[in-house]
Amino acid sequence: MKFGTKAIHAGVSPDPSTGAIMTPIFQTSTYVQKSPGDHLGYEYSRTHNPTRTALQNSLAALENGKHGLCFSSGLGAIDAVVKLFNPGDEIISTSDLYGGTYRLFTKVFERYGIKFHFVSMADPESLTAYVNEKTKMVWVETPTNPMMNIIDLKAMAAFSKKHGLLLAVDNTFASPYLQNPLDLGADIVMHSVTKYLGGHSDVVMGALVVKDDELASKLAFLQNACGATPGPQDCFLVLRGIKTLHLRMERHCQNGKTIAAYLKNHPKVDKVYWPGFEDHPNHDVARAQMRDFGGMISFTLVGNQLEDAKKVMESFHLFSLAESLGGVESLCGHPASMTHASIPREEREKVGLVDSLIRLSVGVEDAEDLKNDLAKALAKI
Repeated sequence: MKFGTKAIHAGVSPDPSTGAIMTPIFQTSTYVQKSPGDHLGYEYSRTHNPTRTALQNSLAALENGKHGLCFSSGLGAIDAVVKLFNPGDEIISTSDLYGGTYRLFTKVFERYGIKFHFVSMADPESLTAYVNEKTKMVWVETPTNPMMNIIDLKAMAAFSKKHGLLLAVDNTFASPYLQNPLDLGADIVMHSVTKYLGGHSDVVMGALVVKDDELASKLAFLQNACGATPGPQDCFLVLRGIKTLHLRMERHCQNGKTIAAYLKNHPKVDKVYWPGFEDHPNHDVARAQMRDFGGMISFTLVGNQLEDAKKVMESFHLFSLAESLGGVESLCGHPASMTHASIPREEREKVGLVDSLIRLSVGVEDAEDLKNDLAKALAKI
């Protein structure tokens, strides 16, 4: 089954009681049992809900996995993954990653005795220096947030298996449309469903997809025991959003290519980070493991002045200055003060995240209108 067909049909079916083609919103907290323990597969909606079940099945299909698990946010999903481990365990993470993930790792789980190593993953074998008997997992983002670094997932999977480590991949920037980490050897795929999967800036949700039954059972236990589960209304909205994921992603990619080329040729723009450029680091890897290059772009201005960056962001009309990404509308963000403010400046700057960096989530509007919006904003400096 091709991706577009899966997006519309996989994991869902008409409601057997009414024939409704859309999965109903089962707005209920509990379920009647005929006798203690004699029920229809549902007892309490923190544990299971039919609307959530349909979404989890759909996400598993899109990622070519076996089990999907939804959480109340992307961080809720990451929280469940790290809770697989014990005090004294160690995790190797990419050094360029979402600020909320860094905050969760360092401000929450380090307090409970889990150690994190934040390293460049340009060369997987260089991670060998950080592996010991306490190491349990490798955490990867690719493309990374916000520097758009590309990490070779096949090589990282081979490294992880060689050392007996789990490999978890945050696939939010790519979405299942562009990249399927499980097919490349990953053990866990994580999504901030809030972004491209939901696609309309109206839901906050996270998800995990795995193939292994035992791993799925452990994560499902944490999902239920810790309780960070989404409600049925949000699950319904994401199910609706997924049906146009392939159409939206095609336009995000088209517009991303147009805007990246425009910025690269603009005299007031210094560096543009977009994996579709042939001179982007690991472009060949991106071309091999991704189906296209997406609509996420970061760039800096000539002179690298923070005040110039602020003036540009304040001057946009179509690119709204806001947190998040992946919606149909175009957004701009200032990682240093917004999504990555929790990372110390010296750590941000090590990976190139300077205070003047601007991140764009290119939406599905007409590309010419987006170029005009950029032109007018850049003319202010």
